[in-house]
Amino acid sequence: MSKARTSHLRSASVHLALGAYTLIALFPVFLTIVNSFKNRNAIFRAPLQLPGPESFSLIGYQTVLKQGDFIGYFSNSLTVTCVSIFFVLLFGAMAAFALSEYRFKGNTLMGLYLSLGIMIPIRLGTVAILQGMVATGLVNTLTALILVYTAQGLPLAVFILSEFMRTVSDDLKNAGRIDGLSEYAIFFRLVLPLVRPAMATVAVFTMIPIWNDLWFPLILAPAEATKTVTLGSQVFIGQFVTDWNAVLSALSLAIFPVLVLYMIFSRQLIRGITSGAVK
Repeated sequence: MSKARTSHLRSASVHLALGAYTLIALFPVFLTIVNSFKNRNAIFRAPLQLPGPESFSLIGYQTVLKQGDFIGYFSNSLTVTCVSIFFVLLFGAMAAFALSEYRFKGNTLMGLYLSLGIMIPIRLGTVAILQGMVATGLVNTLTALILVYTAQGLPLAVFILSEFMRTVSDDLKNAGRIDGLSEYAIFFRLVLPLVRPAMATVAVFTMIPIWNDLWFPLILAPAEATKTVTLGSQVFIGQFVTDWNAVLSALSLAIFPVLVLYMIFSRQLIRGITSGAVK
């Protein structure tokens, strides 16, 4: 069997496996959205059935839009997520370029230090982070969340991007230097376009934990003006009574931007994941 045919079969197998995994992963999302259009009785009696004339209801969405500032929560989550991803990709790519391109004493130790965040959860430093935010007056601000999420996402970004940047041709970069390009021009004009699949992979893996996080919004920004979608949805969950219609409706609305961003980056994401598997 030729190498080209073997590579094609491997690529097809990987894409088939990813497709099957995507269907399995999206099934809970499908159930959440379907049940958000049902009345309370239908949610518990027939959770797997599609809404019918008797079970269809928009009471959950009406409750979400009337109770609390859900549009504001949505805006806060979108702002925090997009700005954090931008800084993670920018600083992570710059650090990865420096580690992969320049050889200096302590290069390996620096890379290990920047990757420690993958092994050490940032939540272990919650008390120190809260004290720092109080001291700087950043409690109940979106800036606090952006700073924390940027620090949380950088280790993974550096780890992934540094490996991809090592595969960029040295001849291409040296040709740019001969043509008089600065190191910044080489980074932004030559290197970054070649690692877009890796950037998309990092963006998706960074986006989901930020958008779905409840811990840091609850600790650092619990005020009404700075609540995120995940934190705002908790108003419908009580100790003794839970408004499941409103909860499922809020979650369905929160899922939508994640699905949109995933669809935007999906092709680059698959290329980034499978690039090493189909060579």
